[in-house]
Amino acid sequence: MSESIVHRLSIVIPVYQGENTLETLIREIEPLTTEKKTPKGNRFSVTEVVLVHDCGPDSSDKILEELAKKYPFVRPVWLSKNYGQHPATLAGMASSTGDFVVTMDEDGQQNPLEICLLLDAAVEGDAQLVYAEPINPPPHGFMRNLLSTSAKKIASVLLGNREVLHFNSFRLIDGETARSLAAYCGSGVFLDVALFWITARTAHCRVTLRPEMDRTSGYSFTKLFGHFWQLLLTSGTKPLRLITLMGFGSVILAMLITIYTLWVKFHLEVPVQGWASIVIVVAFFSGCILTSLGIIAEYLAVTMTIVMGKPLYAVSTKPVRFKKS
Repeated sequence: MSESIVHRLSIVIPVYQGENTLETLIREIEPLTTEKKTPKGNRFSVTEVVLVHDCGPDSSDKILEELAKKYPFVRPVWLSKNYGQHPATLAGMASSTGDFVVTMDEDGQQNPLEICLLLDAAVEGDAQLVYAEPINPPPHGFMRNLLSTSAKKIASVLLGNREVLHFNSFRLIDGETARSLAAYCGSGVFLDVALFWITARTAHCRVTLRPEMDRTSGYSFTKLFGHFWQLLLTSGTKPLRLITLMGFGSVILAMLITIYTLWVKFHLEVPVQGWASIVIVVAFFSGCILTSLGIIAEYLAVTMTIVMGKPLYAVSTKPVRFKKS
């Protein structure tokens, strides 16, 4: 518990189609701009709500202007074109000033009152990053929820990182960490992957999702697949190593078939058909090609990591403490 400290929170909301939901969401946040206590006694207040206009097809820009005039804690950030949710979130992080940065969606699924639970989890676990962990399924329909869950599980297996299962747009990030990340993060990076580049302590907090407000989803199945693909492409070289392993496996298979064929021919005196040599040649050279492609892909992945802005190190103004196991 940190009763003597009043934690200043910045809320970052990327806005794409929020003309029907933003005003209701801001009204829910307004009571949190005066000092409050969390269930575990941590004092906090929301000092600003950064609304990042991502140039959607509706009239969200007019709503942002009206909200900025009506509520002094609302700060609009205007992007020059539609960049997508993660770049818009990073732009908001760069403009934030709070001790902690909370990111959330504009559709009303995430309850602002549960921000205090995220803060408790961060303070109790001395965590740099806290993900909301919904206890109920998102209100998107059976098929979309199934595909989303399946995509996270596939990515978790391919990348060897179970934290992928917890990725969520409702998160609380140490303010210093959030602004450091926004300063160097390059184009095309998956935000949650970038967060794991520089965070050592992560926690999770159980929350309850609400039904969406009057707003159509900005994500089609095509965009969701692109989101999943971006996750795989920016998460390191582990998926690429499968190509190399397949190549080695194919070469070994060719050698085993060769040994078996020669043993059958010379020891059992069984005539060997022409298909055996074809299988051996195809397996061997396919393996060589796949191995070469895997090595080239690894080099490209290293180059891509540099382009995306993955840092060699990140400096913090306070010590990072690890719990003893």
